[in-house]
Amino acid sequence: MNLPPALALTIAIVAEVVATTALKQSAGFTRPAPLALSLAGYLVALFCLSLALEKIPTGVAYAIWSGVGIVLITALAWVFHGQKLDMPAFAGIGLIMAGVLVLNLFSKAGAG
Repeated sequence: MNLPPALALTIAIVAEVVATTALKQSAGFTRPAPLALSLAGYLVALFCLSLALEKIPTGVAYAIWSGVGIVLITALAWVFHGQKLDMPAFAGIGLIMAGVLVLNLFSKAGAG
């Protein structure tokens, strides 16, 4: 498959966020539809991550994938599940976002 590495990584992130969100909705594997969505999302995420790893260094790709995923999943949990976030949580999310930006914009190891 000839996806640009940044696009493959983006799809991997979105699929993982969808899968994790659906996992919450599966209620401990008791609801089949969210469970199926979760499994499919994780398969797509890992497949696309493997494509991205053909061109992006492993540490860089994983840092971006996990960092952006954490931020997006936390945001969705805050908006849709009523998860409470305090100032230290927002500060931590800001630091994660700053780390991903530094890695992409300033590091020679970046995904560029």
